[in-house]
Amino acid sequence: MAGLANVTALTGENEGQEFLIFTLGDEEYGIDILKVQEIRGYDQVTRIANTPPFIKGVTNLRGVIVPILDLRIKFDQSGVSYDDNTVVIVLNLYQRVVGIVVDGVSDVLSLTADQIRPAPEFAVTLAMEYLTGLGSLGERMLILVDIERLLNSDEMALIDSVANT
Repeated sequence: MAGLANVTALTGENEGQEFLIFTLGDEEYGIDILKVQEIRGYDQVTRIANTPPFIKGVTNLRGVIVPILDLRIKFDQSGVSYDDNTVVIVLNLYQRVVGIVVDGVSDVLSLTADQIRPAPEFAVTLAMEYLTGLGSLGERMLILVDIERLLNSDEMALIDSVANT
């Protein structure tokens, strides 16, 4: 099956955009797969003093100091716990490496333009400016996130200062 997907991608028959699908609580989110460097299990991180609660700290990833952000805390979810399903998605954003903690990763999906709807005018979990739209796959609804915009420039400056500590 994976071989077939690769053939389809190589022949250009599927013009969809690919998203990594992850969960936060009961919601499914998607981010552009091209931003993803790798997926790792959650390990303890080195906490940095005087940072917002959603910045869990830093970890050393093959010689690179990577700031780790917990999206569950950033989205004000209650009862955040760390278990065997908790993962860190390592992203390459603005030529920086950043890890985001999520409840789990389910799959990679390709969505065509007609499967992506504009985000509704009312707020879901996120402010509207962070959404690129809603992905519709049958009965399944995916919240598509602009991860670079979500981690705004002020936070990226803070992340840089944490990584360089």
